[in-house]
Amino acid sequence: MASTGVDHLGASKRSIVNNEKYDETPIARGVEDDALGTYSPGDDDSIKPLFDNTHRKLKPRHIQLIGIGGTIGTALYVQIGRGLLNGGPASLFMAFTIWCTFILAVTICMAEMVTYLPISSPFIRFAGRYVDEAFGVAAGYNFFVFEAMLVPFEIVACNVIIHYWSDIVPAGGIIAIVIVLYGFINVFAVKWYGESEFWLALGKVTLIVGLIAYTFVTMLGGNPQHDRFGFRYWRNPGSFAELYKTGDLGRFLGFLQCLIQASFTIAGPDYVSMAAGEAENPRVVMPRAFNKVFGRLMAFFVLGSLAVGINVPYNDPELKDAFSTGRPGAAASPYVVAMNRLKITVLPDIVNALVLSSAFSAGNSYVYCASRSLFGLALEGKAPKVFTRCTRQGVPIYCVLLVLLLSLLSFLQVSNNSAVVLQWFVNLVTASQLINFSVMAYSFICFKRACEAQGLSRDSLPYKGILQPYLAWYALTGCFIMTFVGGYTVFLPGNWDIPTFFFSYTMIGVFPILFVTWKLLKKTKWLKPSEVDLYKDVEEIEEYTRNFVPRPTKNKFHKVLDKIFN
Repeated sequence: MASTGVDHLGASKRSIVNNEKYDETPIARGVEDDALGTYSPGDDDSIKPLFDNTHRKLKPRHIQLIGIGGTIGTALYVQIGRGLLNGGPASLFMAFTIWCTFILAVTICMAEMVTYLPISSPFIRFAGRYVDEAFGVAAGYNFFVFEAMLVPFEIVACNVIIHYWSDIVPAGGIIAIVIVLYGFINVFAVKWYGESEFWLALGKVTLIVGLIAYTFVTMLGGNPQHDRFGFRYWRNPGSFAELYKTGDLGRFLGFLQCLIQASFTIAGPDYVSMAAGEAENPRVVMPRAFNKVFGRLMAFFVLGSLAVGINVPYNDPELKDAFSTGRPGAAASPYVVAMNRLKITVLPDIVNALVLSSAFSAGNSYVYCASRSLFGLALEGKAPKVFTRCTRQGVPIYCVLLVLLLSLLSFLQVSNNSAVVLQWFVNLVTASQLINFSVMAYSFICFKRACEAQGLSRDSLPYKGILQPYLAWYALTGCFIMTFVGGYTVFLPGNWDIPTFFFSYTMIGVFPILFVTWKLLKKTKWLKPSEVDLYKDVEEIEEYTRNFVPRPTKNKFHKVLDKIFN
């Protein structure tokens, strides 16, 4: 974000010119760190120079593709097949369409708050500023653990996908290479992350658009078998699959399982908002980025779920076998199953290569988001001060290093038994995504109440969401309920499993524990609308916006890309 003016902290006065942050005077009674773009306090303990030293270097095209890179992962290409097996094509399509409306509601909530105050780790800090400091702490650590634990998951996914072709490279070697690459991309300045994520996300877009186009062409007979199958599999074996029970109850449970999968597969505003603190001219760029989310949800998730149900019947033996035996790479993808059925060669290898880039990109996004969430906690004094330190290029170095250290858990894949333990870690944090969405929606409700109480007209904001606060309540209700529904299968007769219950509901218990613990230790207060500080950091954002001068792009190719994705 624009640097934090902190005269009251006894620190240096900061200015913003041409997107850069620099010091006009040395820090009062502090020592500048030569290696890092931050400061260490001097003898006066009252000085707390917690600055946001990240740099605003992400261009509009970076923001647009970062949003895509975080929302699209291997689940959209591979794991979505499990949803088809559970509920059938109609249930899958309906579930993904319905859940997109909840994510759109959350996105509209976040867009209004983030465009007003585009700071680092926004939704985490908004929870503390607009609701209760303890609420923000619980949200922050919940999001950090969620993102950090997904890094080793994606690294293992990269390893498994590579083994689709050959087992000649040992798992430990692949894992080490991926971790090193993540470190290189995330440590060597934000521009490396933005540029790398731009191209990796572009590969994801190419893949999903290509697969949707493939579906359209092949269903009309454009395949080696000249089979014009259309919506054949919606009629035979049918549109709805029965799960656990027979009849209407079984079909409903199949739909519910698809809805649970959609709630974990579809992400949206969190990845766009996490880049707000490092975006160029955010009050102009961020509204455009959030507006693109609706089209992205419709194009990728709704059409993607429809395409899956067109390509493969829910009782396909090859698809069932792929999931039951845990075949590597894209072998379990319904698209690859369809290609094999139609005797299409080469394309499965291309799909696997692009799925690999998708998994790598997702892990890269998780490293970025996890490090920035910890950085945001540290800026607010809710994590050790050392995590506020940034390199000269504006990278929160110790935050990134901690996330990379946690990613070493991916070496558990070297042992088959340890890989099961790693999956437990993943199950432990899946519900936290729904908790995150609930936090975003409730933070907006409190933000709107504060605006009304303090006379801040929402018409004056850079972005004003529609149908509020009804959309916020809609999002909060849906996400909160689904948080508890995710592990419902353990309560069905004969399905009780202690590990499944524990890992499905632990994070639901951890969040209130974090909240209550911090509230008791710090004696925080649940803020009334009139007590919310709506203006902290706003002046600096407005100063940055007034003084913003776009950097001219020298590379002609980049100029073209900037124009396309602006």
